[in-house]
Amino acid sequence: MKSPAPSLPPVRPGAVEEIPILDLGPLRKGEPNAKGRLAAQLARVFENVGFYFILNHGIAQSLIDAAFAAAVRFHDLPLERKLELRLNQYNIGYLPMRGGVTRHSALNANNKPNVNEAFFLARDLPPDHLDVLAGKPYRCSNQWPRDLPGFRDACLAYVAALEHLALRLVPLYALALDLPETYFAKAFSNPMFKLRMTHYPPQAPADNEFGLAPHTDTSFMTLLAPNTVPGLSVRLPSGRWIDAPAIEGAFLVNGGDLLRRWTNDRFLATPHRVINRTGARRYAIPFFFDCWADHVMACLPTCTGPGNPPKYPPITYVEYMSWFRTMNYGAVAGKEAQGTGLTAG
Repeated sequence: MKSPAPSLPPVRPGAVEEIPILDLGPLRKGEPNAKGRLAAQLARVFENVGFYFILNHGIAQSLIDAAFAAAVRFHDLPLERKLELRLNQYNIGYLPMRGGVTRHSALNANNKPNVNEAFFLARDLPPDHLDVLAGKPYRCSNQWPRDLPGFRDACLAYVAALEHLALRLVPLYALALDLPETYFAKAFSNPMFKLRMTHYPPQAPADNEFGLAPHTDTSFMTLLAPNTVPGLSVRLPSGRWIDAPAIEGAFLVNGGDLLRRWTNDRFLATPHRVINRTGARRYAIPFFFDCWADHVMACLPTCTGPGNPPKYPPITYVEYMSWFRTMNYGAVAGKEAQGTGLTAG
């Protein structure tokens, strides 16, 4: 059985034409029915928009500022220093400028290389961790730059806070899908995550060239820190592109292809793109959050029924990410994607 590569989400007439804002304050205060109200809002978000802002999330502004400062410090390093940490087979390390091409998207064909450079890190496993020693896919040690004091600490403090926030949100996703709030507990008992610290230089207008071409994320959940430098645009389900507004202190959250597959297309993975026309450097620090590497994501019981059979075969994080890397970075043998039920489309 074959399942398609990420496809263009259907146009949904009458869909919401703006990005909703969810307030986590009542949840953090433990107010009665806060979970139910937020879950109902999430269901509307993902069935109509696919993106939402969160306020009162509990992430200290100092942590966000330190993470952005760390991204700037890394990308200010000489190129030869960054190239010491070239992206490995599990998407950890440094991706040079124009080092990736968005080939997995149904929105834009024959993309030119993306005009950005990025540093990727995941859970910080020590070299003697059993998964590292066993060479388990996507369970490797991070690559850290030498002689950059405080960089590692700033990154790890930020991802720890974001992981905690994401885990607070996961039960709301279960409730939004008409499942018990503990439904995903096992799947996210040891979650996978990745932080991408991206630098977008100023771009001159050019045909079919993007800082990051139109695409959908891979993730179950992406959390994007508040950014005062514009450049991100979102394709609403109506087919209209809008610039993502800057809301002070608000994280922008969206779902990706693994959430979409898991929910049998009930929840959207909404396309977005980046073009930096500001004349200044732009930095972004998206945090991609997923279930455990080997957890099998099969169609959820509330997302199928008579006349709505499962559209996709079960898949794991490792299988999907192996296909994704082959498509977009071209550094892994094509056979890595065999057996995943994924095709280039």
